[in-house]
Amino acid sequence: MQNKTLRPLVTLIALLLLASCARTPAEPPSSEAAQPIPIRVYALEGDGQHMETSAYTAYVERKYNVDLRWDVHPYEEAKASRQLSVASGTYPDAYILTAYIDQFSKEETLRYGKQGLFLPLNALIDKHAPNIKAAFEQNAVLRQLNTAPDGNIYGLVSYSDCYHCSYPNKMWLNAEWLDKLGLEMPRTTDDFKQVLQAFKTRDPNGNGKMDEIPLSGSIEDFGVRVIPYLMNGFIYDDDRMYVRLNDGRVEAVANKPEWREGLRYIRSLYEEGLIDPGAFAQSTDAYRRLGDNRGEVILGAGAAMHPEIFAGGAGSSGRARLYAPVPPLAGPYARYAVHDEGGIVPGAKFAITSKASPEAQVALIKMVDAIYTPEGQIRAESGEEGIAWRRPVSGEKALAEGAEPRFAFLAPQPGDPPNNSGWIGTGHFYMPKAYRNSWVQGDDIYAANGYERRLQQATRLYEGNEPKELFPSWFVWIEPEDGGRGGALQTNIRRYIEENALRFITGERSLDKDWDAYLEELNRIGLPAYEALLQKGYDAYHDNRINGGKGPLTEGPFCIRSMPKFAGACLFPTV
Repeated sequence: MQNKTLRPLVTLIALLLLASCARTPAEPPSSEAAQPIPIRVYALEGDGQHMETSAYTAYVERKYNVDLRWDVHPYEEAKASRQLSVASGTYPDAYILTAYIDQFSKEETLRYGKQGLFLPLNALIDKHAPNIKAAFEQNAVLRQLNTAPDGNIYGLVSYSDCYHCSYPNKMWLNAEWLDKLGLEMPRTTDDFKQVLQAFKTRDPNGNGKMDEIPLSGSIEDFGVRVIPYLMNGFIYDDDRMYVRLNDGRVEAVANKPEWREGLRYIRSLYEEGLIDPGAFAQSTDAYRRLGDNRGEVILGAGAAMHPEIFAGGAGSSGRARLYAPVPPLAGPYARYAVHDEGGIVPGAKFAITSKASPEAQVALIKMVDAIYTPEGQIRAESGEEGIAWRRPVSGEKALAEGAEPRFAFLAPQPGDPPNNSGWIGTGHFYMPKAYRNSWVQGDDIYAANGYERRLQQATRLYEGNEPKELFPSWFVWIEPEDGGRGGALQTNIRRYIEENALRFITGERSLDKDWDAYLEELNRIGLPAYEALLQKGYDAYHDNRINGGKGPLTEGPFCIRSMPKFAGACLFPTV
């Protein structure tokens, strides 16, 4: 009887629901009921990071109702695998790359945007990304970095207002060995050579063997290449473009007599076995194994932005504390330090491609937008609260004097498994100064919670040693009609300079007999055209981008005095 009474009611409800659906066919189902949106994402992973099983991946998938299908590659294959994915047409819905490892250059970003491979993000940001919009409004630097000359945003940069990162090419020397051998911290290129000679011949690790490696580095980023630090005692080596500004004119440095003499000095170190040959071939993982080798300490000096790149910190071997920063070395012609815009990596670490569905586009921009908040950034980059970080307790201090402490990092303990809680490196999107200044830091700079303070102190040795004029490679865009030519020129010129620097250092080529041939070939492959192209980009930046073609702007609301001034001009337009 009860079933007979309910049956007409159920039928009526069903008909009403059908009628309702017929009246509103465009109304999507609720996110709870909808199938997860499939999104294929290209990313890198290593050092215990597994994107598919990361706790942050699970969190993002739940929150945005997405099914992230990862196309992951190891760091060592970063550039080759990324380029292959584009060239083969098998590119994903989105690229979320790892800061500092490999990102799309500005030229690539602009070219792929013009070709339609990368979608403009302007409308998506305007409609669905309030945090990114607010960051652009508050931070003229960020807006400028992300906006192509045609006004489109084809990708998002990795941005970190990081003081210690702004002088990336540092040198770290084993202070324990210095003390044991009665040596002073070197101040000149000659002093440095004498210290390396002592490290090689005087058994500073005390094991009775000549197993010490005086100096090493890597071929990756993070300031680990040994040539730039050493070359800056002779001529400015920016470790990127190989150009300098001379009264507003762009000129190459790798064809100058001072460059040749710098190579001659580095060659002398190599001849005496003072530079590890692996420094010109090894990954940072191999470099780290050298600094943390089993048994006695064998590494005397290492090139790096910070010493935990090549030696374990307080939570592991503890060897990083042995290494003290070496000031910029005075050479026969110069005493420079490489300077760039902190942790800013120009180009695109994030891009949405033409293969992404409209639903995927919206979900992707919302995912990234959440990272443009302090809470979102700490969770994406570091991991879950209580695993990778915690809230401060009473009495703890922030990195900056007077700043409110917000986040305290939890150092891993010996034997702990790798932290697969966040998107380590991959989640590095937006770290303004206020965010970094809110990190809890102790007064003991050799403790795990004092490391950032230690790096700040070390960086003060380098501050102010950059040239008065710096080529603003972060802000100069090659115009669209020059994009392909400029990218190819830059790649070819850089490859030729770096390959031949190594050939001269190892003795494969003679600095006396082969130098003229090197210069001729450098010109033949396009050095004058490369200089002209960069000059065109610099002039456009300096005149048109800064002040509407009216010349350099030196005052006004966007004359950012905290950033370096290039050729007497401020960096950002007033529009």
